[in-house]
Amino acid sequence: MTTTASIQATVPEISAEDRASRLAKAGSAWAGRIDAKRSNAHLNYAVEGAGAGSVATTVRAGQHSFIVDEPAALAGDDAGTSPVEYALGALAGCQVVVYRLYAQQLGIPFDDIVIKAEADLDAARLFGADESVRAGFSEVRLDIELSGPATSQRYDELREVVDAHCPVLDIFQNPTPVRTTVTRV
Repeated sequence: MTTTASIQATVPEISAEDRASRLAKAGSAWAGRIDAKRSNAHLNYAVEGAGAGSVATTVRAGQHSFIVDEPAALAGDDAGTSPVEYALGALAGCQVVVYRLYAQQLGIPFDDIVIKAEADLDAARLFGADESVRAGFSEVRLDIELSGPATSQRYDELREVVDAHCPVLDIFQNPTPVRTTVTRV
C-alpha cells in the first residue's frame, strides 16, 4: 500500500474505533436533522480567491487558506498546487470521506485507503491553439487501494455505493450549471 506519511503528520492520528464512532455519530446526527426537516440537508459552500504574484491565487475557505499557482512553464511561480491538481485532490479527498462513511454504514471494514487520481488535459485549448478539444480533463482515472479483511466482492459493492453518493465525483461526472458575473469596481 502506498503511504502519504509526510502529509499525515499534520493530521491528528485517530484509532479505527474512534473513527468508527465519529462516523456513526455523524451519520446518526445527519439522519436526525434531515428527518426533522428535509431542508437541513441543503448546504452552501463558498470560497474567495484573490490574484497574487504572476498567476497565483490566494484562496480563503472558511477558517482555512491556501495558494493555487502554476509551474513556471505556465507563467506561475510554483508557489502552490495547480488548479487542476486541486480538483483531483478534491476528488480523492471526497472519495476517502465517502469510502469511510459507507464502509461504516455497510459494515465493510478496511484498514487503510489510498486514492490516486490521474487525469489528462490537452493545453492546446487553454492557449487558443485548438478550439476543438476540451479545456478540461479528457479522462480521469482513480486507483483506489484498500487493505483489510473484506472480500473483493464486498469492496466492489462499496465502490458502487461510493460512486453513487460522492459529491465531488458527481461534479466531475455531470454538468453543473455555473453562473458568472463580472463587476467593474
